[in-house]
Amino acid sequence: MKTVVLVYSGGLDTSVCIPLMREEYGYDRVVTVTVDVGQPAEDLLQASEKAKILGTEHYVVDAKEEFASQYCFKALQANGNYQGYPISTSIARPIIAAKAVEIAKRLGATSFAHGCTGKGNDQFRIEYTLRVLMPESTIHAPIRERNMTRSWEIDYAQRKGIPIQQSLEKIWSVDENLWGRSIEGGKLEDPDFSPPEAIFQWTRSAQQAEDKPFTLEVQFEKGVPVALNQDKASPANLIQKLNRLSGMNGIGRVDIMEDRMLGLKVRENYECPAAMTLLAAHQALEALVLTREELAFKKTIDEQWTKLAYEGLWYDPLKSDLEAFIQCTQTRVTGTVRLELYKGGLKVCGRKSPWALYSEELASFDTTSFVQSDTTGMVKNFGMQSRMYHHLAAQKGSPS
Repeated sequence: MKTVVLVYSGGLDTSVCIPLMREEYGYDRVVTVTVDVGQPAEDLLQASEKAKILGTEHYVVDAKEEFASQYCFKALQANGNYQGYPISTSIARPIIAAKAVEIAKRLGATSFAHGCTGKGNDQFRIEYTLRVLMPESTIHAPIRERNMTRSWEIDYAQRKGIPIQQSLEKIWSVDENLWGRSIEGGKLEDPDFSPPEAIFQWTRSAQQAEDKPFTLEVQFEKGVPVALNQDKASPANLIQKLNRLSGMNGIGRVDIMEDRMLGLKVRENYECPAAMTLLAAHQALEALVLTREELAFKKTIDEQWTKLAYEGLWYDPLKSDLEAFIQCTQTRVTGTVRLELYKGGLKVCGRKSPWALYSEELASFDTTSFVQSDTTGMVKNFGMQSRMYHHLAAQKGSPS
C-alpha cells in the first residue's frame, strides 16, 4: 500500500490534509502521528477521535519529559528569547518531526505530509528535520502547494464532513506546548486590534490576577530548575506547575510584531508564564555567578543559538558548538532565586549560590578589606587617550 505519514495536530490545516492525501495525492494508507509536547489532554483526545472518524492509522507519542529536559531547558540555558518572547513553538517542531520519522521507519514509510502554510516558519523547521533524519523521504505540503486560504480550508472541511472548531467569524488558531501557547489568525492579525480576553487560557489579566503578592523560590542545578519552593518535580511537571502559578498572577502575556523567516512582519500573541518566570530567574543567577566577560560573550552566543533554534536548525553543527560553551558556563549556575509575582509584575527579590562572585567583605562601604587608596593611580590614568584628544581639540580646534 502507498503510505504517507502525516504530522497531525488535529487542527484545521492538518485535518484537511487527510482527504487531500487520498483524493489528490493517491495514498491508500494515511498514518497520522500526534506528538504530546504538553497540549491539553482534550486536544490529544480530539485529535485521536478525528483521526478515527477520518479513518487513519493513528499514533500518539508522549514526548513531554524529553521535550522539557532536552528542548525547553536547553532554551532556558541559552536564555532563548526572540524579539521579546520565549521561543516555544519553534523548539517543539524538531522533536515532533523526529518522532514522526521514528514511526515512519517502524512502518517502512518514506513519504510525509504536514499542514504548514507557505507563509510561516514551521515549513522550514519540520522539513529540515525530516530531511536530516530521512534524506530519501518525499514531503508533501498541500496548504502551501495549492496556495489555500483559511476560508477555503473551512469550506472544504465542511464539505468533507471534517469536524472543526474554526468558523469564518472565530478564525484564530492555537498552538500549545509546555513552554508556550501561541494564538494567531483572523482579526488577531491586525496590529491595531485589541485581543479579546477569550483568547487567553493560561494567564489572567492584571486586573483579574491574585490580589496579593506571591513569593516563589526557584532552585537551579547546573542551569536547570529542579524545585519550586523546595518542592522537587520532573522537568515537565515543574513547567506545568509553574505555568499555573505564574499564569494566575498575570505573568506571561506577550503581544508583539514578529519578523518571520520569510521577511513577513506579523502580529503574534503568546502566553509563556513558566518560561518568562524561569528566564528571569535564570538570568538573575547567571549575573551572580558568571564573570563580566563571560556574561558579555554569552549574550552573543545566546543570540546566535536562539536564531538557529528559531529557524528550526536543531541539528546544525554550529548549534552544537555553541552549546558546548553554554554547557560549560552552566556548571556554576547552581543556587536559588527568590521572585515576587504580583498582578503581571515579576520582580527578582534575592539570589544565592555557592559559586557567587559577590563578596560582602569587599563590596561593603563599611569594611576596609578593599584598600580604596590603591585605586588612586588607576583613576588618575583612566581615559587618558580620550582626555588627550579633548586637550588637543581645545588647542587646535575640532578636525572637520
